[in-house]
Order: sequence, then C-alpha cells, then structure tokens
Amino acid sequence: MSRFWNKLVATLDPYVPGEQPRIQNLVKLNTNEHPYGPSPKVLAAIAAHTNDSLRLYPDPTALVLRQAIAKRFALTPDHVFVGNGSDEVLGHVFHALLKQDAPVWFPDITYSFYPVYCGLYQIKFRAIPLDQHFKIAVKDYLPDSVALSASGVTVSVDRAAAGALAAGPSSSVAERAGGIIFPNPNAPTGCANPLAEVEQIVAANPDIVVVVDEAYVDFGAQTAAALIEKYPNLLVVHTLSKSRSLAGLRVGYALGHPDLIQGLDRVKNSFNSYPLDNLALAGATAAIEDEAYFETSRNAVIRTRDALTAGLQNLGFEVLPSAANFVFARHPGHKGADLAAGLRAKNILVRHFNKPRISDFLRITVGTDQQCAQLLTACRELVVGQ
Repeated sequence: MSRFWNKLVATLDPYVPGEQPRIQNLVKLNTNEHPYGPSPKVLAAIAAHTNDSLRLYPDPTALVLRQAIAKRFALTPDHVFVGNGSDEVLGHVFHALLKQDAPVWFPDITYSFYPVYCGLYQIKFRAIPLDQHFKIAVKDYLPDSVALSASGVTVSVDRAAAGALAAGPSSSVAERAGGIIFPNPNAPTGCANPLAEVEQIVAANPDIVVVVDEAYVDFGAQTAAALIEKYPNLLVVHTLSKSRSLAGLRVGYALGHPDLIQGLDRVKNSFNSYPLDNLALAGATAAIEDEAYFETSRNAVIRTRDALTAGLQNLGFEVLPSAANFVFARHPGHKGADLAAGLRAKNILVRHFNKPRISDFLRITVGTDQQCAQLLTACRELVVGQ
C-alpha cells in the first residue's frame, strides 16, 4: 500500500476482468466476446472518419448516435445516454442514481462490478440470493406486503415471511431499497426473467430507480425498453460489446426517462465531456443502423449455443438455461477448478469463479462452431477419458 493513497483507495477491491493472454492457437472462450467480426459497414464508417478531422473534438452530445439508438427503440434522443462502454455508463448510474440513503439491491450471484462500484462510491448494498434454480425471484424485490398487478399477473408478498437476505455490512432485513439493479439475462448464469416479471419489479418500486442491465438481451431475452414510457423509474442499459461485436470499440448506452438521462449527463459532464471519440461514434452508429447484419450474426451465436448446450449435456454436464452468448455448466463428477485447469492445458480458456454456490461451474463463451467442437472434444477427454 502506497503512503500516497487516500483512505478509500486502500479499501477498494477492484474488478478483475477476464484474462487476455497472448498464447498462440488459443481457443478463447472466457470473456464473452462475439465469435464473428463487426458489420463491414462499421469498418467502412470508421475508415471514412480516419482522416484530418481527428484533430477536432468529437460531439460531446453524441447526437447522431443517440438519434440512431432512439429510432431503433421508438424513443427520442432525450431518452438516450451514451458512454465509454456500458461499464462507464453503469459507473455513472451508481453515482448519479443509486447512491441514496438506503442500500442498493442486486443479486448475490451477478455481475461482479456491482459491489465494486458500491465500494468506489461508498454505497450500501444488499446482495439478494438467487433461488435454488439460480434465478432471480421476483418476490424478493418487492416492498413489504406488496400486492400489484403487472401485465395481468397479480403478486402478493409479505417480506417479513420471505426469510433473511444476504446483506452488505450496513443493511438489515427490514431496510428498504434505495435502488435496484440486476442483469437480464443474468451473468454469469445466463438465466433470463420474462418481461412480465421485470415489469412487476419496476411497478412495485415506483419511488426508486430500477436498472435492468441488458448486456446479453439480444441473444434470447426480452428487452424492457418498451416499458420506458410507462415507468419513469426504469433505466435500461445496453452495450455494443456483445451482440454488435464491438468489445474493442467501447460503446454503451442507457435508455430511460429524460429526468434520469439528465442526471447521468450532469455526472458525465462533471467527469469527462468527451467519452466517445469520432471513430467510436461513427462505428457505433453504423452498427446500430445495420439491422440485417445484427440479426444474422446473433442468430448464428444462438444456433451454436443450442448445439453447445446439447453437446455438454450429452457428456453429463448440467447446463443452466441460457439466453446469453455463453453457457454456465458443471459436471457432477469433477470440480470446476480442475476442469478449467484441464482445458487450459489444452489451450482452451474458459471462466471459473471461485465463489460460494458456483465454484463448480464454468462460464463458457459461445465461440465459432469449430471452437465449440474443440471444447467438446477436450471436455470428453477430461470427463470420459477418451
């Protein structure tokens, strides 16, 4: 620890990104990158903007990109916020909207950046356990004794009878939420909640912001973007890193009521007025507008995911139902750490989380058909011995 650090820095437990090794002939299935490249129109747009105009600052409002995103979701640009990847967008969300007097609620098994942001911005939190099927249970996100009807579904819950919840050090079972955030589909499980269940959570919590992190939504879940006009407390976050094949360009965005977007803009413009450069703005706009390429590439991933799931199940793996571009799987006869190490020895990289309840699972990115075939062959050798 450096003597020049402030007290907060010394307490931080930073996010650990997926490994990016420089190994030849590596089958890299650990960071949920798209197996296919971005749209040719994206590359052409970036090339067209690689010129003398780079001496100029980019548009701080990212208006053209926001217009393209707004058009896709039948919203206005005032409903759209953009940032340097969805991680930066989420960072601003925690700072601007979720730093309240009460703790923010999120699942205990979820995107591990959420508790990191809580540590950075000194936000109390409550980690709510997933159910026995590793899914988000709607009842756990409803206020005390709530009865509501959303999308034709009636829910009645007495929180006092719901059982104790895992909590951050400053929270208690009776404490109400200061905000809610959860991925849909969840990560690293890949499990998705239907839109009706998402709406139940949003409708039941009208006085706090509910953030739905939809990084993987395009691979099989329903987006909550259609609910934005109905619920001013809803914020939906997307990234172009997954279904748009642009992890290297770093573009993310949020959709929500203009009041929420203005709050994010106030934080962004107090931090960095130019989070997206000219190349990122051009490439991201082209990616959003090329719907045909988007549909073709995401459907290819979905087909390969389904085949990979079936192949793993044939080898005796339990595979959670995935609506993402990865699968979450474990084998009853082998520890997750041992399988991850065995695959690495065969030049195949997957993600292993040494955490309670999921230590025997592997998160496996859906690669190309050839990469997934190599993975299945290696898994067969590890679990069957042939």
